[in-house]
Amino acid sequence: MAGAVVLPYVVPSSALGRAPGVAPSNRIVIGVIGAGPQGTGVMRQFMQENDAQVVAVCDVKKPARDHVRRMVDNHYGKKVCDSYVDFLELLARDDIDAVIIATQDHWHVLHSLYAARAGKDMYVEKPLGVSIQQGQVLRKAINEYKRVFQFGTQQRSDRNFRFACELVLNGRLGKLHTIKVGVPGGRFTKNYPDMPVPDWIDYDRWLGPAPWAPFTENRVINNFWWHTSDYTLGFISGWGIHHVDIAQWGNGTQFSGPVEIEGAAVFPNDGLCDCAVSWDVNLTYANGVVMNFTDNTKNQKGVLFEGAEGWVYVRRGKLDAYPKSLLSETIGPNEIHLPVSNNHKRNLLDCIKTGKKTVAPIEAAVRSDAICHLSDIAIRLGRKLRWDPENERFLNDDEANRMLTRPMRSPWHL
Repeated sequence: MAGAVVLPYVVPSSALGRAPGVAPSNRIVIGVIGAGPQGTGVMRQFMQENDAQVVAVCDVKKPARDHVRRMVDNHYGKKVCDSYVDFLELLARDDIDAVIIATQDHWHVLHSLYAARAGKDMYVEKPLGVSIQQGQVLRKAINEYKRVFQFGTQQRSDRNFRFACELVLNGRLGKLHTIKVGVPGGRFTKNYPDMPVPDWIDYDRWLGPAPWAPFTENRVINNFWWHTSDYTLGFISGWGIHHVDIAQWGNGTQFSGPVEIEGAAVFPNDGLCDCAVSWDVNLTYANGVVMNFTDNTKNQKGVLFEGAEGWVYVRRGKLDAYPKSLLSETIGPNEIHLPVSNNHKRNLLDCIKTGKKTVAPIEAAVRSDAICHLSDIAIRLGRKLRWDPENERFLNDDEANRMLTRPMRSPWHL
């Protein structure tokens, strides 16, 4: 299904950027793959940076790509943005340095793989993929092609999340024993009738590597595909990835993982959406820490680190601790300091220029994403699983190991 490769379109330097003080040679030229609300929001933030220039958008939905093309042109006050249905045509452009990837979850890794092979750096929305294998393959490609990668776990660029993790890592809570993570749960839906495919969407490209399914409009609407297992793990990954990533960061295991996983969940019996609606999973680490990962009917939304001498709780817009004096602690110069980023998009641009690792690099992205997959596999099998975080395989469990991969619809493959 590869599209024709187009000749590179060279953007004149006069069209690049709004700030005359930024030389064209110092600007980072960006293409957008996925023009839905999330992709558009991320793109807007990049366009606020004077040394970033958006020149192209790709989406299989015509209204979305037309809207974003007009938005970009209006922002720069002139025609600078081209639109594409086939992402391969966008990636063929030699003038594009980096891409924003904000498509459906089942497309994230394929789009990222092609981008890496095309020599593009990237900002990739979360979650990463729909199998652990996909993340592993992408990690290898990012390192092989030496690309700069920023994962869309923007909480790493928030002072409160960083400070909470530094309190834990520097022993301010005493010995850490429990991490409680709560995120929004899933949804029940009914079945919906098949419909003719409208002319405003290239439905075959929307499905891409996912299994073929008859078109119904709700299938391609965020609030529904977000909870449909052909395209995602549901909010176990869609929301879960944000907070389990912080749990991994604070536990000092961002490049490792648990050794045991056990949990239970409630799934819909019927309907378009079939991902877990509620779940309760315990992930045990070699250091003895247990992460209790649930929907927020049990754990409040956010991350709670509990130690022998106190606790710290963090979510977006809130930081709390016991004792309260923890909130005024200073992390000393010789203690553990996590990478500082106060702007997730700026961090990527700076790292593209320096070649340094971003605050949310591919290695951490794969490990945090794996927490979501391990949880999903455990609740589907309904039994305790043992995990080898070094080799990234289940121990003595062929059935569970078969669930580390997911087939792709032809002609797509990793």
